[in-house]
Amino acid sequence: MRTMRTLRSILTSFAWQVDAPRRASLLTGSMSRGLALALAIGLPGFSLAQPKLQIKPLAEARVSDLPAGELYWRIENLASMDKARAAAGPWSLAVEAAGKNWLFTLGPIGGSSPGAVTVAEVGPIARITAAKFLLRINEASGPPGSITAIHSHPGSEAFFVLAGEQSIRHAKGVLRIKQGQAEAGRGADHAMQVSSSGSTDLRALVMFVVDAEKPFSVPAALH
Repeated sequence: MRTMRTLRSILTSFAWQVDAPRRASLLTGSMSRGLALALAIGLPGFSLAQPKLQIKPLAEARVSDLPAGELYWRIENLASMDKARAAAGPWSLAVEAAGKNWLFTLGPIGGSSPGAVTVAEVGPIARITAAKFLLRINEASGPPGSITAIHSHPGSEAFFVLAGEQSIRHAKGVLRIKQGQAEAGRGADHAMQVSSSGSTDLRALVMFVVDAEKPFSVPAALH
């Protein structure tokens, strides 16, 4: 309760510095954004029930090796899923999301696929050692304040936000990714908690390179 009162006091004080006609809407919006931020950064003592961030696997592939050199995820759009699948290489995944046809390819920076429009290149991606590797694309979605449990993966992940804002809390701080941005996450076995931290619903695509012979996700603790 003390944390919530402190948060409310800060937001109210700020709102009263603006003109009266904007005050009510600003207070309401600020409380909503402040609540999402509090959930994202894990303010001590904040104990309201939080909705779960929804995670949906879109595509995956098992491979026996990884491309040589520094690794990046290349994100591209194509005119159809048939064209995306035809352009896919051994380290590519084709998915349909948000009304578009996507091709995600793991490899060196600066590549391109026939007929594709490059949206972003994300990296460098932390390399792992394994007998077999799992490449996966997940979709993360949820309203402001929705959140995952604290967990870790046996490999690396990268994020591309289609709508809203995504926050990744880890031992070193919080990584915030806004709409249209792409960021590489940390390496294998790092504890994290992911949340929808913007003022609108989150929709993000998440790229993974993990050890195929280990559990994809395990509970963890943040210190």
